[in-house]
Amino acid sequence: MGLLVMILGLIVFFGVHTLTIQRKLRAQVIAATGEGGYKIGYSLASFAGLALIIWGFAKYRATGWIDVWNPPVVFKHIAVALMLPAVILVVASYIRGRIYTTLKHPMLTGIKLWAAAHLLANGDLGSIILFGSFLAWAVYDRISLKSRTDAGGPPIPVGGPGNDLIAIAVGLVVYLALAFAFHPVVIGVPVVGA
Repeated sequence: MGLLVMILGLIVFFGVHTLTIQRKLRAQVIAATGEGGYKIGYSLASFAGLALIIWGFAKYRATGWIDVWNPPVVFKHIAVALMLPAVILVVASYIRGRIYTTLKHPMLTGIKLWAAAHLLANGDLGSIILFGSFLAWAVYDRISLKSRTDAGGPPIPVGGPGNDLIAIAVGLVVYLALAFAFHPVVIGVPVVGA
């Protein structure tokens, strides 16, 4: 049951996010609902999908765990190491500096690292579906960016190396918060000693 709810959540979440890629359809939705209506609907559907993913995955972990393979312990250590640059890249997509201009899409690179790290560390079916879906979507979205004719939203100013230092510092703080507070408390899996 939990796995099906999670899959439904993934369909809703990525369905909405794929609408962003489909520029003509997106324009039609905005024309029909207005910019505000589009943003509200997009946000609500994204939140609903995310809530279903989280609830379904938690239910799956509690009642329907299905092992596919048993990752070696070293993969868990590699995953912990990959998460630091993943978090920094996501932060660098908002605090734009040289990292942003070099990678062009650090958010997608960070999501790919996050998903790959979790695929390495988890060998159960639910994790493979969850993190494999995020990895596949990030790859698809990055490829689709090459064929888009418009730039998307308004440009965010790009700073210099100082912004990179801020992104790295903020990324480190977020990483530590995720590793020592969020992951063990919310996910129920300690990062250190796992």
